[in-house]
Amino acid sequence: MRIENLPFLEHIGAKVEELSKERAVLSVEIENYHLQHLGFVHGGVISSLADNTGWYAVISNLPEEKTCVTIEIKINYLRPAKKGTLKAIGKVLKIGKSVAFAVVEITFNDELVAYATGTYAILEFK
Repeated sequence: MRIENLPFLEHIGAKVEELSKERAVLSVEIENYHLQHLGFVHGGVISSLADNTGWYAVISNLPEEKTCVTIEIKINYLRPAKKGTLKAIGKVLKIGKSVAFAVVEITFNDELVAYATGTYAILEFK
């Protein structure tokens, strides 16, 4: 499986834990700079983790000459998360010729904190 260098993921401290055609697993250890004003993980951190996990799930199922970019992402925040480790598990629902669909579950302490669906445009990689 190909693991792409994604500077933004490095910036927020996210790591690729597992990558296969079946699923992508990313995690981030929460630091103070990930928190919003009430002390919970900022929604943007969770959304970014979900988006990139879906992206990895899709590219793991594409040939080397193809990549993808996000067309749309929908996220439902189910409960707040605090300091600790966020884990995102992404799976592909369907890959067509030009569009792919993925789902991502984000957990904190093994509890579901967010659920996302993403649509990704498939592109030739040059």
